[in-house]
Amino acid sequence: MKNQNRQDSVRKIRKRIEIHVGIAIAALVVAMGVGAAGFVYWGAYNVSALQQHTEPVFTVLNMALDRSIRQRAEEVETPRLTAEMAEQGRPIFQRKCVQCHGAPGVGRDDVGKGMTPVPPNLAHTAKAKSAAEVFWSVKHGIKMTGMPSWQFKFTDEQIWNVTAFVMRLPELSPAEYQAMVAEEHVEEGADRNDVSAPAQARRAATPDAERGKMAMYGYACIACHRIPGTVGPHSDVGPPLAGIGGRRYIAGVLANTPENMVHWLRHPTEVDPLTAMPDLGVTEQDALDMAAYLETLE
Repeated sequence: MKNQNRQDSVRKIRKRIEIHVGIAIAALVVAMGVGAAGFVYWGAYNVSALQQHTEPVFTVLNMALDRSIRQRAEEVETPRLTAEMAEQGRPIFQRKCVQCHGAPGVGRDDVGKGMTPVPPNLAHTAKAKSAAEVFWSVKHGIKMTGMPSWQFKFTDEQIWNVTAFVMRLPELSPAEYQAMVAEEHVEEGADRNDVSAPAQARRAATPDAERGKMAMYGYACIACHRIPGTVGPHSDVGPPLAGIGGRRYIAGVLANTPENMVHWLRHPTEVDPLTAMPDLGVTEQDALDMAAYLETLE
């Protein structure tokens, strides 16, 4: 009987300890949550581009970035990267990448210098990362870094060409790169180096609404419109797009059909010369996908 009473007493004590520990942990979690909320609400964190992240914050963010890219790049099938591909990627790199990342013997432009975090040196990236990781980063971009997604500007083939050139950077001296730049200036009018034309994606059997939603980011539509299910600056420059799938007219002048929506997305000033909606260079396939997505917003 005494042993039974002693065991009951021990159980009660343990139970009380567990309850007190649970209350203490819950109180600590609440206190941390309140502290974090206050830290954010009262603007204690300095968002100045001149104020670098602390080392622990930078380490955590950089680890999250590396692991995220590595995991997603595992699904990328890397083709054989050739010198010819690198040559095709060189003019794109020169016109679209050097401004932020620099090149052998070439510094970044003012925008690249002022970014936080500073865009990496791609010669180092080519040594530290796989071609699949470079390709994924160029195609999809990296949020909160200033690195844009290029998948709505260039085809996968073009992005692989850029990747091929990036992977070649570690072996290029500043003098060799400058010689290439000089050659680029001489050949600037050649059609093979024309990188201004938007990517023409393959014609899908049916429009892809989910891809169309991504294209709303890719063409920066969220900069002017509130779009359900997307995160943006919420600056109401253009009308909100909630319910646009159920509206009778587009821009007040066109019947709301998929064909007319594609026309409006690609050539808005042809529909209304006075519209503030700019011509964004939307490809036919992207417009088809975007129209399919907008049709779901009823």
